[in-house]
Amino acid sequence: MFEKRYIVLEDGTHYTGFKLGSDNLTKGEIVFNTAMTGYQETISDPSYTGQIITFTYPLIGNYGINYDDFESLTPTLNGVVVKEACAYPSNFRAQKSFDEVLKEYDIPGISGVDTRSITKKIREHGVLKAAFVDNADEIDAMIETLKTIELPRTEVPTVSTKTPYVSTGFDKRVVLVDFGKKQNIVRELNARGCEVTVVPYDTTAEEILKMSPDGVMLSNGPGDPDDVKVALDMINGILGKIPFFGICLGHQLFALSQGATSFKMKFGHRGANHPVKDLATGKIALTSQNHGYAINADSIAQTDLEITHIALNDGTVEGLKHKTLPAFSVQYHPEACPGPTDSNYLFDQFIDLMEENKQKECVHNA
Repeated sequence: MFEKRYIVLEDGTHYTGFKLGSDNLTKGEIVFNTAMTGYQETISDPSYTGQIITFTYPLIGNYGINYDDFESLTPTLNGVVVKEACAYPSNFRAQKSFDEVLKEYDIPGISGVDTRSITKKIREHGVLKAAFVDNADEIDAMIETLKTIELPRTEVPTVSTKTPYVSTGFDKRVVLVDFGKKQNIVRELNARGCEVTVVPYDTTAEEILKMSPDGVMLSNGPGDPDDVKVALDMINGILGKIPFFGICLGHQLFALSQGATSFKMKFGHRGANHPVKDLATGKIALTSQNHGYAINADSIAQTDLEITHIALNDGTVEGLKHKTLPAFSVQYHPEACPGPTDSNYLFDQFIDLMEENKQKECVHNA
């Protein structure tokens, strides 16, 4: 017998469905993701820390979940909302069902609700606070609670590694600053022969420079870039000394370090189908995205940065590069897990930047 569960929104509405996953009833910012595949990578993406994901694709869990494709060791989202959760997955790699994994990691969910209605509401009103309730008598009280509570703003310290560690390679050395990294960033760098040292979000420029890396990457991560200003001095301390590449939150922090500003988007970009235009070539790439903040385009004019990519859906800034220093960033996910893989070439561009820098150093030292 399916047990009832409710998802309650701060605007006073609620939806009735069935229990999925854990009995740990949580609160969080409710968002929607438009990807048709990759639900496992999505729920294990640290950028969703503290959020409740509404999947717009109507059937989730049909190919199960395995332990090889996680993007983090422990999912940190606060819940999922789906139209239908497949109870009996069919795939030779499947090890557990969607529901079983949600229970394992103490993540609540709800199935059997009109996810189209929730998505339309978020698109109209913007992201909302939401909560799971199992007792209908508690709905009204929860609505009042959601109107007044403040959600935590400590997402990055929660998900960043506490101590440095190394993923071995044989060629170039890259320091990856972990604001909530996806594991596929490390995989992409390892595949190109890079030794990757993953360091905490608050690592200083001096500590990074002592590692003598060939390049530095700033990872993706959750939350508001204004809450991670501890990273700005680090960024300015390495710019011009080492080639630099920022992804998602790393892109936003790169921009803030140079004097740009950010803003919270109405409902963000979350999915695997966002078109982005490269302003230099005119080419369009479909990209994987997951962010609720963006950089103010007008604020770039007062910096030493230039815009390299824009989102075709809304014109927001999707890529930046420094006008004189070997540093660039993108708002989307070139590691793309889930895909598409149109933007993998950016890792090669980063490799080329490191090689060019090493050649300049050799000439300078000759």
